[in-house]
Amino acid sequence: MSIIMNDDAFIKKGFLISTNKDLLQVDVIFNYLNDDSYWAQGIPREKLEKGIANSLCFGVYQQNVQAGFARVVTDYATFAYICDVFVLPDFRQKGLSKWLMQSIVKHPELQGLRRWSLATLDAQGLYNQFGFTQVANPDRWMEIFAPYIKPQ
Repeated sequence: MSIIMNDDAFIKKGFLISTNKDLLQVDVIFNYLNDDSYWAQGIPREKLEKGIANSLCFGVYQQNVQAGFARVVTDYATFAYICDVFVLPDFRQKGLSKWLMQSIVKHPELQGLRRWSLATLDAQGLYNQFGFTQVANPDRWMEIFAPYIKPQ
């Protein structure tokens, strides 16, 4: 089921947010994540495609041109991890990242979750607006981190 997020101010400017994976421009997403993001450089395209296939994806578009993207990894019952959030440089400073986050946290299939999480280097100000805070008990969280590119 794909959801189209409506906001009159953005629609008047030709913008759309949709969860319809058929609209995703995977080349645009891959190029940004692989070449420009700090968190996914070196991601193999096959990994990205598998991640998209197994996530709830939000595409931001202006007149059928991909302007932004986000993925939510979730069980739709208790947990959601928001990742790969970006708005392309030509579309920044228009409020799209805030609209994208509003669309994610208000998505009907993501209501009533016990825990949301995400990781960010520099966008705490954006995410704080939606109730995200530093992890209260970081000593309880563990991880295995295996970056795509091994140091030489």
